[in-house]
Amino acid sequence: MAKFTDVISINIKAGNGGPGSVAFRKEKYIPYGGPDGGDGGKGGDVYVVADRRFYNLSHFFSDRVYKAKNGEHGSGANMHGKDGEDLIIKVPPGTVVMNAETNEIIVDLLEEDVPFKIAEGGIGGRGNAFFKSATHQTPRFAQTGIPGEELTVNLNLKLIADIGLVGLPNAGKSSLLGAITNANPKVGDYPFTTLTPNLGVVEYSDSVVYKIADIPGIIEGAHLGHGLGLSFLQHIERVKCILYIIDCSEQDLKYTLDLLKSELTTYNPELLNRKSKIILSKIDLIDEEELAGKIKEMGGDVIPISILLDDKLKLLYSEIRKMMEQLNEEE
Repeated sequence: MAKFTDVISINIKAGNGGPGSVAFRKEKYIPYGGPDGGDGGKGGDVYVVADRRFYNLSHFFSDRVYKAKNGEHGSGANMHGKDGEDLIIKVPPGTVVMNAETNEIIVDLLEEDVPFKIAEGGIGGRGNAFFKSATHQTPRFAQTGIPGEELTVNLNLKLIADIGLVGLPNAGKSSLLGAITNANPKVGDYPFTTLTPNLGVVEYSDSVVYKIADIPGIIEGAHLGHGLGLSFLQHIERVKCILYIIDCSEQDLKYTLDLLKSELTTYNPELLNRKSKIILSKIDLIDEEELAGKIKEMGGDVIPISILLDDKLKLLYSEIRKMMEQLNEEE
């Protein structure tokens, strides 16, 4: 399987316009036929479109240059050259396309299946028939086609999800995502279990659906690029709600929460304005008395869960739905 990629640069080239034709009528009994060279075809345009079948940008590793077809030559008998075929580049929803030279955002592809033109094909050249006039009956020249637009673009993927799971490495985010959604993340008992973002869907019996993103764990200094750094933080920007996942066996739960919020704030202060909930994970590892103390330490407004306890997962399902419905009403 290809390595997960969320940032990559590619070169884009629209098709060149086809050259016009220099040609003259040649028919029996008509020795002095006039010019009839046709125009060249237009070069193909380049489009980008969001396609949900793509989850990351790794498919661009095999080729970094993408060219639309050139327009074809015009020909005699005023035949217009065939237009070049357009090129459609498919990317995951949530991809930002930026001009690599100016760093200007060209398009942010949030909607699926809506093509956006990023490079215009060149216009075909005029054939010599176009240049015939009363004073110039036999033009022996035609135009070359105009080159298509060419540019280098940076593709930057930011996952689209309703809810983001935020926590330190090994806080249990991936296990939780696998337990409540259709996602199948790899998990293990070691730091930085999650090296790539995972996206899952939680679906209720009445067909209400929410997307949840589990993204690599934060460490202190993540906003500076430490650990997985910005590879994580850019993916939390689009979520509507945040679930802070804290391992209940942590010695100082408040410090852990403050660290998570501090890293989000330093990266983008607006993130703390998102609706959020605190989840204490792995409660099966401690007894009820210790759990009660942990909940009190966090002010009581927390959701204790264990992927091994169905009743706790049902509570989480209920809280997620309640939080999203409140948000939808506010919007």
